[in-house]
Amino acid sequence: MADAEIRKEAAGEKAPLLQVDHLKTHFDVTKGLFSPKQIVKAVDDVSFYVGEGETYGLVGESGCGKSTLGRTLVKIYPATGGKILYKGQDIARLGKEEEKHFRKEVQMIFQDPYASLNPRMTVGEIIKEPMEIHGILDSSKDREDRAAELLKTVGLKPDHIRRYPHEFSGGQRQRISIARTLALNPRFIICDEPISALDVSIQAQIINLLKEIQNELGISYLFVAHDLSMVNYISHRIGVMYLGHLVEEGPADQVYEHPIHPYTKALLSAIPIPDPDVAKSRSRIKLEGELPTPINPPAGCPFKGRCPMATEECGKSRPEMRDFGGHKAACFYAEAGK
Repeated sequence: MADAEIRKEAAGEKAPLLQVDHLKTHFDVTKGLFSPKQIVKAVDDVSFYVGEGETYGLVGESGCGKSTLGRTLVKIYPATGGKILYKGQDIARLGKEEEKHFRKEVQMIFQDPYASLNPRMTVGEIIKEPMEIHGILDSSKDREDRAAELLKTVGLKPDHIRRYPHEFSGGQRQRISIARTLALNPRFIICDEPISALDVSIQAQIINLLKEIQNELGISYLFVAHDLSMVNYISHRIGVMYLGHLVEEGPADQVYEHPIHPYTKALLSAIPIPDPDVAKSRSRIKLEGELPTPINPPAGCPFKGRCPMATEECGKSRPEMRDFGGHKAACFYAEAGK
């Protein structure tokens, strides 16, 4: 999709905050000098945008490339091809000062709250560290006051500032991670499966906290998860990834209630539905086998090996994204409203 088309689709004449254009992130995993070339195409030709104050949910099975995409956006992994534009600027071509500003405004909440916090630092030191690196506030006292304020924002007590991460539960640690992320006043946060390591009873609390913070501060999110029902709850729009490709995209309620790609239907089929009438009305598709490894993937539709609708045509060429009134799918047999 051309840049101008994405901009127009995002918000009239207003450019999106983040724009991903034909992004590729590949890894060479060839084992030896004389071994055949093996390339993992973790992210392969993905395009989407995220508007101001919007949550874009990215969903798919483990291993589909969601987390790799998120980490490419914050430059943990280098992009192999395509463009990532933040506020209209290509992040691969940022100068030193622009790079520092980008890293201040674009933050990430990691999946494991047990591994993402330094056990040798107090909670106060963890939250103050990014402020010290970026020169936010003039004195240590001001930073400490700001850290205490952020703890209140995420539902913890200011006096927790003196404690260490091991003294907290998983949900509390994730709140600390969120407080650290907010310390730099970011405009865009990548949430890399921030609730998957938490108890079910805590997950809703963290999701509601993220929504409250967005409503108050106008922050944009890329929310990465494998639970489509949770993604639907927090997101404005949803993108469905499979084997490095985006296979369906649209408004959250449309993708969740009326999926048009067989893979999205299969993901929804795995969600228990207590209402028998609703369960009966929803088409059920069962995934056969496991997600294949994205090493030197064959031509054609990436989902063809597990799709009950696959035909000979699906093995010849990869279907392009087709637009059904803002609801898109990369499938030869997708139909609006079906």
